[in-house]
Amino acid sequence: MWSDNETDQDFLNFGFVADIAAEMILQANGKPISMGISGSWGVGKSSMMKLLAQSLKSRTAEDYLFVEFNAWLYQGYDDTRAALMEVIARAVLKKAEESKDLGDNVVWHAQNLLKRVNWLRLASASAKTVAALAVGLPPVGLIGDGIAVYRDLTDGQVTETDLDAAAKLAGDAKGFLKESGAADQTPPKEIQDFRDELEKTLKDLGVTLVVLIDDLDRCLPPTAIATLEAMRLFLFLDHTAFVIAADDEMIKRAVVDHFKDARLTDDLVTNYFDKLIQVPIRVPPLGTQDVRAYLMMLFIENSSLKKEEQDSARAAICKRLGETWSGKRVDRAYVESLIKEVPLDLGLQLDLADRIAPILTTSNKIAGNPRLIKRLLNTLSIRKAIARVQQVNVDETALAKMLLFERCGSEAAYAEILRTINESEDGKASLLVPLEEMAAKDPASLVLEGEWDDEFVRDWLALEPPLGEQDLRGIVYVSRERMPIITAADKLSSEGANLLEALLKLSTTPSSTLVQKLHALPLNEVSRIAERVLSRARAVEQWGTPQILNALLTVAAVPGAHIQTVARFMGDLPPAQITAPIVPLLADKPWAVDVLAGWVKEPNVSEPVKKAIAAASKKAAGNERH
Repeated sequence: MWSDNETDQDFLNFGFVADIAAEMILQANGKPISMGISGSWGVGKSSMMKLLAQSLKSRTAEDYLFVEFNAWLYQGYDDTRAALMEVIARAVLKKAEESKDLGDNVVWHAQNLLKRVNWLRLASASAKTVAALAVGLPPVGLIGDGIAVYRDLTDGQVTETDLDAAAKLAGDAKGFLKESGAADQTPPKEIQDFRDELEKTLKDLGVTLVVLIDDLDRCLPPTAIATLEAMRLFLFLDHTAFVIAADDEMIKRAVVDHFKDARLTDDLVTNYFDKLIQVPIRVPPLGTQDVRAYLMMLFIENSSLKKEEQDSARAAICKRLGETWSGKRVDRAYVESLIKEVPLDLGLQLDLADRIAPILTTSNKIAGNPRLIKRLLNTLSIRKAIARVQQVNVDETALAKMLLFERCGSEAAYAEILRTINESEDGKASLLVPLEEMAAKDPASLVLEGEWDDEFVRDWLALEPPLGEQDLRGIVYVSRERMPIITAADKLSSEGANLLEALLKLSTTPSSTLVQKLHALPLNEVSRIAERVLSRARAVEQWGTPQILNALLTVAAVPGAHIQTVARFMGDLPPAQITAPIVPLLADKPWAVDVLAGWVKEPNVSEPVKKAIAAASKKAAGNERH
């Protein structure tokens, strides 16, 4: 299994982009800078941010103070602006307390930052509360608003201890007003003082504050906008660098939602984000080489190779990716050349990666998205584990091919494949056989219709291994969260299932005993049994006296609408498959009269068959005269 979280290991050759971004922060030399890492969900923005931080730390770690802020964690629990300010203030205070050689003055300023945050929390709680604090009255409004004001009250159960803590917070804020001689403090002035004090403290500490804001994609529009507005409070302060990872399309939708009463053009919506971001960095989309390399590095990570060998291979693959523009390839042969001894299971996985990378890149439903690729591989791993525990023998490459169609193909077409497997006696998706053969031999002439008419399906049909001739029941079993396994035999009573089994075992002649037992069944069950026998009969390629004919003749001896179905099947047999020995077996069956007459008229039916029909007719006429 692979973790869905961001990683500081480079699996996508994003390291060079992160290094360039880190170099820009370094060259800013304390001047304010803001960066935006944009891209759709799951493309690797968070990992890019991790790599950027890692790159900076590897250069001059002591000169930077890193703060990670995840707005999604605070959504619904705290005021986003105050939360960001508090996270920054606490990080600065911790750094100041660690820098003892700078003296107590720096710590005092850092502590003031937190007090200002608390003041602003109270100010935003309610005007009544702030007024009460200013004149020394009990903070009555704080009891109602305190759950959002003080973190210890967020459990929803206000205890005496919680109220004491809230009162202490109110006292701290009132005390801060007295200490600063600023009883007339207002939120705008307090915010400006916070900015000034933060800038001075960072200068005294000799560090650049690097704030990494992530997961805006997951936030509701109000939280996303509040986070960006909070970030605006810190912009253009010396010794600060802000890096935001967000889907720019999501930000645009959030802006439109925020200003829903205003008429905004697309340019105005775009400008809102652009004014916050000085350096835009877009995560590059993955091509086939990138996806193939990503798959192979993931398989290597989960292999039995030693970590040193894994790291060496990953570094070499990333370096190779940077050279693919010149025609160099990342494929199984190259990756195996990096590994001294490739384990058998890893070799099979590298081969799988080689084959499925193009379709994962071009499929609209995956489109080379790293997170979706991981999820697909995790699903594959879970199904392999189910097969192992349940002792179901499945081919991994066939399992992967079916999973690809399930995730990327039409739901209706996938359901059709599953129905074919369920209804087949041998668990084969026979409808795939001609399509896969055509896709392999002459893809240009492959004609697909309806839900199947899709470029993904064309690529999928040509993908190894072909599935049409395989028993896929095991794969359907371990994948059954999408559709239950309901075979035709499951629809029969126990008596009907036993009779079907007996019919399929008839080897020499039809059975009058089975005819009598079939008579005792309901007609709809006899029809289901006839369909199962016909399903087996459709696989026969030469019709003389095949074993399945005994079952067909036995079923057709029982009155019902299924007799006409059997007659139509016999009448539609390909002429080349019909041989003379079958004629005497049909000649005395009333329902077969039209079948034999049709064969006589068919020009492609062989002469021996027609002579046998003529002889049978003559014999029947002679018997009638006697």
